[in-house]
Amino acid sequence: MAGYYDDSDFVDTDYQTQKGMSPSAQAVKEHQPSATASHAPTREELNKKVSEAQAQLAALQQEQEELERQRIALEESRRRQAEFQTGRQEMNEHLVRGIGILEESEFRSRQAAEQMSKTLAALREAKAKVSAIHEEMWTKENYEEELTKALTTIENARMEWNAAQLKWDFLSGSGENTPGREKLHEKPLLEQLQEMSFKGLCKIGFALTWPLAAAALAAFIVMLIFVLQG
Repeated sequence: MAGYYDDSDFVDTDYQTQKGMSPSAQAVKEHQPSATASHAPTREELNKKVSEAQAQLAALQQEQEELERQRIALEESRRRQAEFQTGRQEMNEHLVRGIGILEESEFRSRQAAEQMSKTLAALREAKAKVSAIHEEMWTKENYEEELTKALTTIENARMEWNAAQLKWDFLSGSGENTPGREKLHEKPLLEQLQEMSFKGLCKIGFALTWPLAAAALAAFIVMLIFVLQG
């Protein structure tokens, strides 16, 4: 029952026991080691503790080595990632610049090829017209007329040739744009003319216009002869 205590609960049995003992028995009991008192470690216990300490040190050393390997792996991964980012940025810059340069060069080369194709077609046409002149078929009646036509054809061919030399220096044998050894001239004809002096432009103008003037003069002479003969 709660709250109920027996008389024996208030009795100190150890005190009663010691009270009934003689003084000598009490002294012997006081000097006896207690069951719970610590004692000096034995050799086996020391060996066991040493083994446990060595095992703990070995485990710590192994854990330290594992952490060191992880640190080295992380450092290598960080280095490679930095190398990747730097290399990607560097190559992007190089590739963008290279693509831009090559695209511009390709565009200019395409323009130069188109201009060369046009020049080649014009020279071939002029060559065909010159080759079509057969003076052995001229007669006394059409001699002057055929001669005028032939001179006009030759002067037109000369104009084409002079224009081609202006575009392509290697045609004159003194230019730097020799095919197969150096690149074609990339500057447009108008840009080249703008860079020339007034004296040079006068020479070019004379080279281009005097064939026409000569052809016109020859035609005028032929017409004058016809008029005089009539």
